[in-house]
Amino acid sequence: MTEPPVPESPGPHERDATAHGGRGEAGAGGTGAGGTPAGGARPHGGGAAGRVARSTASAVLIVLTCILVPVALLATWVHDIALDTDRYVATVEPLATDPAVQDAAVHRITEAVGTHVNGPQVAADIASWLQSQGLPPRAADALSRLGPQIDSAVDQAVTKVATRVVHSGAFATVWTNANRAAHNAVVHALTGKGRGAVGVSDGTVTLDVGTAVDRVKNELVDAGLKPAAKIPQVNKQLVLFHSDELAKFRKGARLLDIVGNWFPVIVVVLGAAGVLLAHRRRRALARTALGAAFACLVVAVGLIVARHYYLDHLPPQVQSKAAASAVFDTLLRFLRVSLRTGIVLGVVIALGAYFVGPGRLPVAVRGASDQTADSAARWAAAHHVTTGRVGAWALAYRRAATLGVLLIIALVFALWNHPTVLTVLLLVLVLLAVLAVLALLAAGGRAQLEASRRTAPGTPRNGA
Repeated sequence: MTEPPVPESPGPHERDATAHGGRGEAGAGGTGAGGTPAGGARPHGGGAAGRVARSTASAVLIVLTCILVPVALLATWVHDIALDTDRYVATVEPLATDPAVQDAAVHRITEAVGTHVNGPQVAADIASWLQSQGLPPRAADALSRLGPQIDSAVDQAVTKVATRVVHSGAFATVWTNANRAAHNAVVHALTGKGRGAVGVSDGTVTLDVGTAVDRVKNELVDAGLKPAAKIPQVNKQLVLFHSDELAKFRKGARLLDIVGNWFPVIVVVLGAAGVLLAHRRRRALARTALGAAFACLVVAVGLIVARHYYLDHLPPQVQSKAAASAVFDTLLRFLRVSLRTGIVLGVVIALGAYFVGPGRLPVAVRGASDQTADSAARWAAAHHVTTGRVGAWALAYRRAATLGVLLIIALVFALWNHPTVLTVLLLVLVLLAVLAVLALLAAGGRAQLEASRRTAPGTPRNGA
């Protein structure tokens, strides 16, 4: 059996150094710990003053990156949710079927209708008319006392009809169409411009339930409650939530909207510059990732605290605490998901930077994985299963292939539309699977190389 041609490969000691990424902070170009060249000479760059300036600039950029990562996520939330009609509608659409919002809408509609159906007055009018038609005074007086019962009956009828309207698909359709047609509602909430089904005035966010009130009024008339036809136009705004700080937030929203899509890119560039300027880049990358994750965690905890504080200090204008909570959670859902994703991504990057380093645990893990791959390759070779030219290529270019896979994974993540924690975990699993395949292929290439050396006459075992 003719063995496929196999390129020359480093010896066992060189192979171990290649597989484990070298000791210290060594990287491409034969540098030693701390970025010192193999010959021991320091790089030219202005001497000690240049190194201090470089380290200072790196530290400043890394700290700035950690602080700006959650700000970039906030900018993306403002830009995408506030200004993209489809995403905005998809965000607020579930509110139409949220039980808390539905109950608040039923209450407001019933209140709007019920305040204009005066049971005692209706009973008095009926008693007066019947008395004029010959009804005895005592009977007319007894009839006039039925006002509370009329009020109760009307309230029950209105509540029943309002509940049926709000829980029907018609209400969800009205909600969705109103928000899509008047998409500038959230823009108005953030910038003070525009007007829609959701409006803002002096920090109070309201939902216009006018269409639902009119539908309830028509159904009451059709059901035989003729006085409902005389219900005049009333204030049909359902207060969802109120914030005295909304005006201050509008100023920041305008700025975040301007930087929008470019802000995250700027933050990534700043972080990359900080890592490249560092003397120990692997450690700088890990610290940047952990710092960004910690900043996202602080903001996420801040949102939780702000939510509890807001719900505990609701003003009287807010008629439903549950509805206010649902609106708060819905509008900030994307931001919270983004913060959680940033936390997980930062931890994953930091772990990756750690496991390619010279620590005892990373070296042991990499050594165990290579030994496992070698054992699998020897078993396959014993059963006449070889990797051929692919294994030889993987052995020769494993590091370059690994770098290429990392770049592809990073590009996929950057182009992913609103990645989540599951996205990060999926990409990590794909990366680990590809690295495992490369390790197995490289082990197969090593097995072929060793076999060819054993069969070549007069070839020393060390390959010299």
